[in-house]
Amino acid sequence: MKAKWFVIFSLIVGIFFLTVPVGLCADQVEEAQWTQLVEQIGANGSVNWTTGVIEAVGIGAPPERFYGKPQARPMALRAAKVDAYRNLLEVVKGVRVNSTTLVEDFAVKSDIIKTQVNGLVRGAQIIKREYLSDGTVEITMRMSLSGGLMQVILPKVVETEQVEKPAITLPEREAPMPPKEKEAASPAAPVAPTQVVYTGLVLDARGIQARPAMSPKLVDENGQEVYGSMQVDREFAVQQGMSGYARDLTAAQSNSRVTNNPVTIKGLKAVGPGKSNIVINNADAQMIRAAAENLAFLKKCRVMIVLD
Repeated sequence: MKAKWFVIFSLIVGIFFLTVPVGLCADQVEEAQWTQLVEQIGANGSVNWTTGVIEAVGIGAPPERFYGKPQARPMALRAAKVDAYRNLLEVVKGVRVNSTTLVEDFAVKSDIIKTQVNGLVRGAQIIKREYLSDGTVEITMRMSLSGGLMQVILPKVVETEQVEKPAITLPEREAPMPPKEKEAASPAAPVAPTQVVYTGLVLDARGIQARPAMSPKLVDENGQEVYGSMQVDREFAVQQGMSGYARDLTAAQSNSRVTNNPVTIKGLKAVGPGKSNIVINNADAQMIRAAAENLAFLKKCRVMIVLD
């Protein structure tokens, strides 16, 4: 009898330890998904701005005369791929490049860009495949926002901004006053505190209806650019995108993109037709511009933006 109860007890304990980690993993996955910023584009596609991927779904069915025949499944799969490519291309065209431009705008103006974008879509990966009971096939295709797409689009963004960017007149510095003769020695100036070295920038843009884009821009209250495509190193921008996005401030602050000591600032308002240009106050802008270390992390695209 004792042996029987020992076996039962051992089974209960074993089941407990097997199920608890699964529950924790599920909670972690759910939390991770909650912090991700996903934008639905059209009925069959989306952009995950947090993970930096574009996805689209395609559905295909075989011709009626092939139902129940061996050719039915391959033909349905082929039709699903065609549908997925078409939907993915529509999603890519609808991706916001900056506050005034979509990918489609560049593709319409340039046959070269149109061809390159079409080629990137054709290189998308199938990440999910479902064979349904009615003979249809549903597949999900995925491609990256960074890498090839950024390499195609970023030069056009820089080219456009170089043409449209107004000249910025920096305030003149006052000339130092000449020393007065026989002036009494002034007391020693207090030692300035040590400059804090930040490793990245987290912009809290919640509550201002800001929207994500491939090439976001931060400007001060005078409209002068603090961060944008003109400040970044192209290699970093192509590899990882100009900024990361999240829906949770803590998740953004702990993101490896901004490493271990990011500075967090608040966005005042979103401007531009696409609401992707974000205004910050002049004091924060001056703080960012003041240190060479800050300019270094901006160049490496170590920026996270938190949106609703």
